[in-house]
Amino acid sequence: MRDPLPALRGVGEAAPLRPAPHVVPLVHRDPGASWQGWGPVPLINIIPGEKIPVAPMNVRLPAWRVPGWLLVFWWLARGLFRLTVLAMRYWWLTAPTVAVLWVRAEYGGRVLAGVVLAVAVGCAAWWRWHPSSWLRFGWYPIVSRVRALVVYRPRWASVMATCGLATVFAGDRYVPQLLKVRCDRYGDELTVRMLPGQIPDDWGQAAERLAYAFRLRTGQARSTARPDRVVIRFLRRDPLAGTVAPMPVAQVPNLDGLTLGVREDGQPYRLRLAGSHVLIAGATNSGKGSVLWSLIRSLAGGVRSGLVELWAFDPKGGMELAAGVPLFARFSYDDPDGMAGVLEEAVKRMRLRAARLRGVARQHTPTPDEPLIVLVVDELAALTAYITDRKVRDRIKEALGLLLSQGRAVGVHVVAALQDPRKDVLPFRDLFPTRIGLRLTEPEQVDMVLGDGARDRGALCDRIPESAPGVGFVVLDGVREPVRVRFAYLTDDDIRQLGRDYRRLCDDTDNDEQEVTR
Repeated sequence: MRDPLPALRGVGEAAPLRPAPHVVPLVHRDPGASWQGWGPVPLINIIPGEKIPVAPMNVRLPAWRVPGWLLVFWWLARGLFRLTVLAMRYWWLTAPTVAVLWVRAEYGGRVLAGVVLAVAVGCAAWWRWHPSSWLRFGWYPIVSRVRALVVYRPRWASVMATCGLATVFAGDRYVPQLLKVRCDRYGDELTVRMLPGQIPDDWGQAAERLAYAFRLRTGQARSTARPDRVVIRFLRRDPLAGTVAPMPVAQVPNLDGLTLGVREDGQPYRLRLAGSHVLIAGATNSGKGSVLWSLIRSLAGGVRSGLVELWAFDPKGGMELAAGVPLFARFSYDDPDGMAGVLEEAVKRMRLRAARLRGVARQHTPTPDEPLIVLVVDELAALTAYITDRKVRDRIKEALGLLLSQGRAVGVHVVAALQDPRKDVLPFRDLFPTRIGLRLTEPEQVDMVLGDGARDRGALCDRIPESAPGVGFVVLDGVREPVRVRFAYLTDDDIRQLGRDYRRLCDDTDNDEQEVTR
């Protein structure tokens, strides 16, 4: 092996010093390696990309002598400009203040007291005469501005930083801009301009932290028509805390908007059934019966007139749906083979109707001769997973798959409820365009039922308390944000009365038309 230090071969012998052009680090390899000796270490820590120098240009401006009076004038002008901007921004404070001071100076205190009393009487009369317009145009705009000034703007920058929504660039801190605060009876809506690189899902994941930071109940983010903005809604009090009474029955059901309950903003919730199937998932005592019976009640007017046929399946022995037998054209329970036969009959009806509509129309319109068929299944898992007879189970799965994939356009709809949302229990979960998630036991089940990312967007089904049955989140295909709803609750007396008032017309003349399969 070559001696790396030839200058030190002799003891006491001087070696000439030669300047090296550069120094290369040396390393000694193990003798057992593929090559031996000393050699340069390969350079591997090279960052690709364009390197930007820390200070690309250092320009030093010359010093200028400025008179003191000019500096004072500049400071006064800048302060006056800022005061003018603040006065225009908070005109709802400055304008009344200027008006009060002017009236007090021109006419005295008595006239000012009379004006204030007249304004108060006018507001009270407005509230008494038309409270909805007073709240919308008078009271809530004032509350919105006060809460924006007192609650949100003073802590906005710090909350954005602690919730991970602020950023730092070139040593400067940037926070999203709070554009508008809008209040109503139950909560606040904040319109925010997002920073570049942020999306509404980022705000959806931070919505709960934002709510706690502002000492409010819950928060939910939703997108807007403008891609650079997001709306955050905070609840001050829950409009869904109380039980919802049964909704009125329309004589002709509106299939584009069936009223089933109350939304989070206090407005009625309307579900679109036309061209859709509905999946309802929830744990025991979560309120699945409230959803089913609210839907049946909304269709009761069509059942009475013959525009709607309800086919009910209750694999749990008929205990849940038996009270509504007068409303059903088919009612099957207990016998899996009988339920499979009824489902196959529905498939035949679907195919015959599709043959009649071929080349005539692309969407079915309900008539007494060709009514809308709605299949109501109380526990879908009992049909698709818990039946021991494999042949019967396969028949049911095949019939349900055909109905879910081909039935919407020809007026055959499936409304199914289940407790276990696992994929092996419900293999065709993706064929339900409308999904309702009630109280669930695990966070992972939320995305199983409502789709990927639904929980991050605010559908906290696993946090619904047991004391709030009938509360859930509704997700539609093509709509990102879930809607929080409380469905109406029908007692046993309400269900029996509904069956007596809206029983099928054929039951008044011929009771043999109704088929009950045990």
